[in-house]
Amino acid sequence: LNDKYGDDRVFNTPLCEQGIIGFGIGVAAAGGIAVAEIQFADYIHPAFDQIVNEAAKYRYRSGNEFDAGGLTIRTPYGAVGHGGLYHSQSPEAFFCHSAGVKVVVPRSPAQAKGLLLSSIFEPDPVLFMEPKWLYRTAVEEVEEGDHRIPLGSAEVVREGTDVTIIGWGAQIHVLTQAAELAQERDGISCEIVDLRTLSPWDEDLVMKSVEKTGRCIVSHEAPLQGGFGAEIASTIQEKCFYHLQAPIARICGYDTPFPLAFEKLYVPDRWKNYDAIVRTVEQSC
Repeated sequence: LNDKYGDDRVFNTPLCEQGIIGFGIGVAAAGGIAVAEIQFADYIHPAFDQIVNEAAKYRYRSGNEFDAGGLTIRTPYGAVGHGGLYHSQSPEAFFCHSAGVKVVVPRSPAQAKGLLLSSIFEPDPVLFMEPKWLYRTAVEEVEEGDHRIPLGSAEVVREGTDVTIIGWGAQIHVLTQAAELAQERDGISCEIVDLRTLSPWDEDLVMKSVEKTGRCIVSHEAPLQGGFGAEIASTIQEKCFYHLQAPIARICGYDTPFPLAFEKLYVPDRWKNYDAIVRTVEQSC
């Protein structure tokens, strides 16, 4: 990109997260399109004020006279197999709590292209979180040209009838493995929903799926307490209560710092999710 567009458009910055985002806000506020990168989501916290108090509120506080809608923030997140506590975190829930910024998480290369293009041309600032272990493991055909996927729309990636499993990003691949185990071993039919956009999330599609299956599991790498799965579970409980045949389950990371030596024990892998699938069906009323 640097060779094609030159140093005026593609350049490295000092390793100063609040400066990177502040610069991007300025470009966007002046009418430009800025794609800023935070090298690891674990280090996005110094820029937290710039994102939630400046970028997210720029339009609101000016009465729609100004905005930072041209800003897209890319950042790798999540487990990678050897990242330890400072290169493995999933901080998406922090930003879903902030009105004015959208949060997007792709599960694959084709999804990444379609969602990233939509994020760049979205009239609101977007935090685009990329599952880092997919960088070297994901292989997929990607459409050429201007291929966009609408933000705010979830997708059913596996049809099923017995239980709805909700996730996003790299966790979708883990959930697919768990669903295959449940089908092969127990004859349980799982429907997998990839949210793709966490803020705003596609409530309508999720509710239709849960109404159909009567059971629900939400799974993410981030810790259980305060994770975005709690928001999903609460909304389902409120809107689908009379359709539920079993308690909603959350299969997530533990409420500890992300460990290096014990990463395999920490992450919500296919076996934990498989156990939750079987348990949820067995608990049905």
